[in-house]
Amino acid sequence: MGFRTKVLSECELSSYHFYHCAKNTETNEKTLTAIRLPATRSTPNHLLAMQKKSISSSGLVHSRVLIGLLLCAATACFILIPIRSGLAFLHPQAPSNAPQGMLTFEERVSYQRAIEDVYWRHRIWPKERPDPKPSLDAVMSQAQLEKKVKDYLRKSQALEDYWQRPITTDQLQAEMDRMAQHTKQPEVLQELCEALGNNPFVIAECLARPALAEHLITNWYASDQRIHGELRQRAETELQAHPSIGQMKQLSGKYNEIELARNDSAQAKQNRDSGRSIKLNVREWDETVQKLAQRFSARAVAAGVSPAKDTQIKTRVVSPLQEDESRYYIIAVIKKTNDRLKVATVSWQKEPVQSWLTRAETPFSTATAALSGNYTLPKIQGSGCIEDTWTATAGPPEGREFHTAVWTGSEMIVWGGQTGSFIDFNTGGRYNPSTDSWTATNVANAPDARTSHTAVWTGNEMIVWGGLDENFVELNTGGRYNPGTDSWVATSTTDAPNGRNAHTAVWTGSEMIIWGGWDGGTFFNTGGRYDPTTDSWTATSTSNAPEGRTNHTAVLTDNEMIIWAGTGEFNALNTGGRYDPVTNSWTTTSTTNAPDARFSHTAVSTGGEMIVWGGAGQPFANFNTGGRYSPSTDSWTATSTTNVPNGRAYHTAVWTGSKMVVWGGFDFASGDFNTGGIYDPNTDTWVATTTTNAPSPRESHTAVWTGNEMIIWGGSGDFGSADFNTGGRYSPSTDSWTATSTTNVPNGRAYHTAVWTGSKMVVWGGFDFASGDFNTGGIYDPNTDTWVATTTTNAPSPRESHTAVWTGNEMIIWGGSGDFGSADFNTGGRYDPTADSWVASDLGNVPSARVYHTAVWSGSEMVVWGGLEDVFALNSGARYNPSTDSWTSTSTTNVPIARWGHTAVWTGSEMIVWGGIDDNLNFLNTGGRYDASADNWVGTSTTNAPIGRSVHTAVYSGAEMIVWGGSDENGFPLNTGGRYNPGTNSWTATSTTNAPVGREVHTAVWAGSEMIVWGGEDENFELLNTGGRYNPGTNSWVATSTNNAPSARESHTAVWTGSEMIV
Repeated sequence: MGFRTKVLSECELSSYHFYHCAKNTETNEKTLTAIRLPATRSTPNHLLAMQKKSISSSGLVHSRVLIGLLLCAATACFILIPIRSGLAFLHPQAPSNAPQGMLTFEERVSYQRAIEDVYWRHRIWPKERPDPKPSLDAVMSQAQLEKKVKDYLRKSQALEDYWQRPITTDQLQAEMDRMAQHTKQPEVLQELCEALGNNPFVIAECLARPALAEHLITNWYASDQRIHGELRQRAETELQAHPSIGQMKQLSGKYNEIELARNDSAQAKQNRDSGRSIKLNVREWDETVQKLAQRFSARAVAAGVSPAKDTQIKTRVVSPLQEDESRYYIIAVIKKTNDRLKVATVSWQKEPVQSWLTRAETPFSTATAALSGNYTLPKIQGSGCIEDTWTATAGPPEGREFHTAVWTGSEMIVWGGQTGSFIDFNTGGRYNPSTDSWTATNVANAPDARTSHTAVWTGNEMIVWGGLDENFVELNTGGRYNPGTDSWVATSTTDAPNGRNAHTAVWTGSEMIIWGGWDGGTFFNTGGRYDPTTDSWTATSTSNAPEGRTNHTAVLTDNEMIIWAGTGEFNALNTGGRYDPVTNSWTTTSTTNAPDARFSHTAVSTGGEMIVWGGAGQPFANFNTGGRYSPSTDSWTATSTTNVPNGRAYHTAVWTGSKMVVWGGFDFASGDFNTGGIYDPNTDTWVATTTTNAPSPRESHTAVWTGNEMIIWGGSGDFGSADFNTGGRYSPSTDSWTATSTTNVPNGRAYHTAVWTGSKMVVWGGFDFASGDFNTGGIYDPNTDTWVATTTTNAPSPRESHTAVWTGNEMIIWGGSGDFGSADFNTGGRYDPTADSWVASDLGNVPSARVYHTAVWSGSEMVVWGGLEDVFALNSGARYNPSTDSWTSTSTTNVPIARWGHTAVWTGSEMIVWGGIDDNLNFLNTGGRYDASADNWVGTSTTNAPIGRSVHTAVYSGAEMIVWGGSDENGFPLNTGGRYNPGTNSWTATSTTNAPVGREVHTAVWAGSEMIVWGGEDENFELLNTGGRYNPGTNSWVATSTNNAPSARESHTAVWTGSEMIV
């Protein structure tokens, strides 16, 4: 999930209308193309052994998570005016009126050209380039257009043939609605729709279908064990034959080592080798230590228990086989000290989906009709330009457990919860299964972060209440969330029940009833009825109320709330009560034939009965038994144990309307489950759920029933070592699983690069300690709020800390390091996002291999300079001409002193380098101006120059270079900077009044009239989610908003789109 912040005055959008597009022909003979139409946290002391707290593997390096952020800034914005339909004068080849259900292949290709023409018009052609911007036809061939159409048709067909889930008209409508609601560039989306003639049928088939097909197949492919099962089996077989850490290098997967260093050690900032390790601040270090300790431990951590110490980490032990979207992998801690950990990984990479599709040669028909349907034109909902605000981009919430989930009728809303490191969330997400997409919930006015709370759905709002915060304080606060307006309203605390967690909540149709729970000392038999229409509380009666308890269940049956079991002050219970909110009275439930006492079980209501199943007893006993309770007769009937799932707790259960589906959970003997069962109360029989493509084994997840599928999400696994942000949709009618989306976002990473093309952001490379270095990337389209992976065919070697420039039609990457810093590169490649293709850069006269260098684009050449080769600073460089694929060395006459960790900007005629660290670890305040046309250097003045620094930022305003932040020779982060005027060779200090707190490894972009800095790390080694906007005209700072801002981070990327910053 990512975010956007804007710094514009508010503007309005005209009403949104779709209409017609252009036409090209593929052959003289027309053929119809088509897709077949388918049929229409806290627990009592005596339970601490059972109550577990999970440890996240996905967040081992907290700052290494890729999250896209958008920051909008300008002095004016566009007002969009409706344009009449049928822009034939813009696209003379456009098909005039495509009939519903009829699209020829040629028409699809011509519509694709119309789409590409819009993107090409917005493509940045750097002003430094001497040549004029070519036409689209000069950069995109007919064959490339046809390939794009064939690609989405092939993927659509594969969804139907291989996964038996063809794209439906409802899905295409939902995808159009999603694009209209969540576009980050509504004016460009409007252009795209105008290019397609504002015809909703054409938009559905030619804009929505390609995006939806790409998204669905990428997601489902990644988790399909039919495809990847052989690789998993090979890895497991190898691990059985080579189980020890000394044999890891004998495995066929890619072996990597990395050192994790606590960043508060005395020499962390000065030690050059620390650049070859992952630096963690104090909190990151503690979290990582705990997670590693849990990964190799079969001992659960209870709520409220202090995190594990690093002495508990098992060294030289190989973890169980892990899996994510792109690989299977194992982890082992080779060595540990008080402030350093050396970790080894082996990864078995899954075959990329595009490679599989090509190899599988999935056929597609060119003679079937497109889906016809009564599509409607969604009104554009993309947000206008509102000053200094953040908005989330698509992506699932962070992995978590002990969260809540409700079903609205069209979306699942998850909210709150915690990681295994006791970090609580006040964030969430809305998941739409029709488009397999996520939308973040607003954090403005959201309740405080919490876990072990409750949530109910009222029909138009989700109400969350209670729970436990990060300081283990029980809460009696809550909030009402409206997904239609994406807004929160706090619930009243007047007459609200005492703060508590692990309670229950039900919705009666007009009130939410909460009951039970505990506050760490008291087991409550109290509760309250909350009326959202009056924002008021009424206490539930305690007369004849059941014994106080926690970890019980509650359901609504026949207008009564039935609570049952749980754990009391001294032991587990098998008692309960029926509460009538009309009479405010309790009736005890019978214990005759009731199931054994238990807690952390599940309960569902059939409408006439309550069915309970599973749960934990004492000591360490998990049940595979249950019972059906009839409130009308106050009687119990045992559920069958024939073919019943294994006993478990912390699982989920849903009622389908005729059957109960249980799934997941935990047992001390077996660990976490990815198994389940379907119970039919009419026949008292069980049928196992399939494990084919089922989500990873987990517990403390959530489950909702949509009307035809059960959606499970989140939770923890591997004895609490992993917090999941994944899930699955289970169809009982077909006994099949489909993974929930991660929205095709590239793997989380740091030390990567990003460029802005004018319409899309391209990220590539980077590092993650579990995966090593990447040669993968992604293209983010803010117009449709979608991601598409970059091809790995002919891509450069995996690397980090490389450089990237945008030329106008290609991204050029070069240099960097790989294999966890053990190898520096002097290679690179040119990536064409239009053709999704790579071409290697020439190696003749190439500069020496390096890392921590700089690169700028001059308009015709990429100029690289400086950096670190092995342990030696460099003052050499070269100019790369992509037109001739050739290198020319830069002059060494009057060249600045060798350095690395410096910055460089291009002024339009010169490259200015400044700052950095020399061979003697001196932090420099010197620099030089390089004239590429004359191949000569001139030094920059040191008069009034800022103090020497490294890992700072620099931008060019059009008249001045502005440097800011970074750290000095003592490792102290700075909030100072300077403006350098190359015309006068002079410096002017930037104001420190209202300047952001000192920081390093942050980002900065030039927004046309302001420099925006964001993120980074402060003097206490804490990560930041703050920033500032610096106006050089007034020499003044204004803070960026933290409302809805993303989590703190460093070593991220930032690009400026012309109106927004994406990091």
